Amino acid sequence: MSSSVAVIGAGTIGRSFAFLFARSGYTVRVFDPRDDLAEVVSSLQAEVTSAASSQNESAAQIGSIEAADSAASAVAGVSFVQESGPEDPDAKPELFARIAEAAPADAVFATSSSTIPASFNAEHLDRAAAARVIVGHPFNPPHLMPLVEVVPAPVTSSATIDAAVAFYRSCGREPVVLKQEIRGFVGNRLQNALMKEAIALVQNGVISAPDLDTVMKNSLGLRWSAVGQFEGMHFGGGPAGIRGFMDHIGPAFAAIEDLPVDVDPSAMSEVFDQVEQAYGPTPTPQAAEVRDRIQRAVLEARGQDV
Repeated sequence: MSSSVAVIGAGTIGRSFAFLFARSGYTVRVFDPRDDLAEVVSSLQAEVTSAASSQNESAAQIGSIEAADSAASAVAGVSFVQESGPEDPDAKPELFARIAEAAPADAVFATSSSTIPASFNAEHLDRAAAARVIVGHPFNPPHLMPLVEVVPAPVTSSATIDAAVAFYRSCGREPVVLKQEIRGFVGNRLQNALMKEAIALVQNGVISAPDLDTVMKNSLGLRWSAVGQFEGMHFGGGPAGIRGFMDHIGPAFAAIEDLPVDVDPSAMSEVFDQVEQAYGPTPTPQAAEVRDRIQRAVLEARGQDV
């Protein structure tokens, strides 16, 4: 794989990916039509250098980040493209057509999209280019969160899937390949189910929003940082494992009733008020720093590079 990769889009996700790729030793070309791209790239390069220095890494161990003046110049000669532009279904096909025209014939075209499937972008390309389109969906921020959901279209080649998995692993990520396209992929579907239940519990007066967060942080969230859902169930069943868990707990869980829930913003004023009273009207950089520090500590405890 070439040591040069491209990031199209310098928003929150694109900048985080560019940082990750450069920290992993790649030369990263970034394109975004924003007027301050040069300043953004310069700041990212400074962050990469500072992070490497804090880890006692030499300049030879890290990559670099360069600004490109067009999508075509960004992808010329690269082996991997991470598209992180706006979630605009009208603009994506034209953007992928430009990328496919200018990139090498073996480059992988990954999109960070969480709503637009690879098949939508692939259907507007010729067969050879379409076979190299794939979703590489991160959790924010991708330079810190290890998961990347790799979601192929039906026309995506096995070589593309393998190349995407190998590339993300080379950046210290944990790629998981989904067997089929599905709205929301897996992480967001799980998050969606939990979000609706959390809103329902607050709307129905069972618990306050900050107390629900306390429950999460001191039970399920803590457990899930060490084991996943099914592994936790396997532990919970004792010697009989998951079969024992479902024999003993399954019927009681199945009897838990669904609460009414309304996730329309117009119906969530009480939830909004409780969250803003607990955490302020907008998230602060200081709170984000605390979150990231804790998440880094968890990753370090798990033996993963951060």
